Amino acid sequence: MAGKRGMRGKPTDEQIRRDLEQGRPRSDRKYRFRDHGYLEPDDQRRVEFKKKLMAGVDSSSLESFRKSDEELKKIKNKKVRQFYEVQNQRLDDWLEVNAIVKALSDDILESFDPRDDNGDGVFEGGGGLQDTQGCVEPFLPEEEQEKRRIERRNAKWAININVLANIILLVAKGIASFYSTSLSLIASLVDSALDLLCTGIIFSTSKLVQWHIHSLRKKFPVGRRRLEPLGILVFSIIMIISFIQILEESVSKLMSKGPHKAASLPPIAIGAMAATIGLKGFIWIGCARIKTTQVQALAQDCKTDVVFNTLSLIFPAIGHAADIWWLDPLGAGLLSLFIIYDWAMTCMENVSRLTGAAVDDRVLEKLTFLAWRFSPLVNGYKSITAYHAGDGVWVEVDILLDEKTPLEHAHDVAETLQYCCEGMPEVDRAFVTCDYAWQGPTGHAAENFQ
Repeated sequence: MAGKRGMRGKPTDEQIRRDLEQGRPRSDRKYRFRDHGYLEPDDQRRVEFKKKLMAGVDSSSLESFRKSDEELKKIKNKKVRQFYEVQNQRLDDWLEVNAIVKALSDDILESFDPRDDNGDGVFEGGGGLQDTQGCVEPFLPEEEQEKRRIERRNAKWAININVLANIILLVAKGIASFYSTSLSLIASLVDSALDLLCTGIIFSTSKLVQWHIHSLRKKFPVGRRRLEPLGILVFSIIMIISFIQILEESVSKLMSKGPHKAASLPPIAIGAMAATIGLKGFIWIGCARIKTTQVQALAQDCKTDVVFNTLSLIFPAIGHAADIWWLDPLGAGLLSLFIIYDWAMTCMENVSRLTGAAVDDRVLEKLTFLAWRFSPLVNGYKSITAYHAGDGVWVEVDILLDEKTPLEHAHDVAETLQYCCEGMPEVDRAFVTCDYAWQGPTGHAAENFQ
């Protein structure tokens, strides 16, 4: 038949062309273009494996449960509308899981039995994972690959633009503070200096994560992704300490004896702070749509700056107009408390993630659905655990198989599930173990849970 290759034959030019058109990294597929009658036992077993796995992947039936935006707007009951909004989110997650499982199944399965067809030491039948050195992203749906490429590009641009914007604002506020004695303006200057430090830390950690990653694989066997939340954690602490100093200065001025005079903001100070509000507001809107943790930290910082600088303009203006001298230091103190609280929450969130906090319910439900997709191949699930290891998520799945299951079948099920988990955008690493009884210990020493 057309497109059929021999049991150990090389791909034809036509097969290579078709593979390239489908976006595949290589065209030497073991059974994709072959009749089932010509397959060897191992290949036939994997074809049956995939058939069972794909039996329940029917995305069209899921779409029938979706409510359109127009239908949601017509629902007057708020709780009912929220129910369907959550259902739409869940459908998005399930469709994403289906797409990833369907895309990875061929390339993952055929990578498990590398073969040296002609005895030259080169495994021509190595499969997709050998071709990509273990990377699964090239096998994801093209729209998912494009989405991730755009996210990485946008994140890079967001960090670079933030660095440039903070340099400009720091210079402008430095000049403005030279002509004014307003504590609110000085606090805003300190905030801009720390913003530049923040983006500098984020820029440095994003570069260090990928810097010489292959040559340092032995020293960092699972990569250096946790540098990113560590950088945000360090900045949070610096921000808190700096604004404690501003708060102390504000309290000192409020407690000092007179005479006092309400400070006024010169036009250059007003211009600098108004520019901050406009520029940071624009960057905030842009960063809010980029869902990486680093850029979300920058978006939070921009939002804080908009609130902070707006109130830094209002307090001195009202104080000068009403001749209330204590309003400016009081405003600086209140703003400092706001910044301290905001970044303390960010600090605790990163500490929680670095210490292994559980993922939120939506991510756990998505991973549970992914594991359930393999239900035709397993007897059940003993446990599914997902927790943070920094920004990324680590997953542990304990599947149940018959005690007489052949090792090759247990391996194919467990490792395919593992790679599918690691194909999810939230997951950094997955561990799948096999068991034959749902009773018994958890598989981890009890001391490690303390």
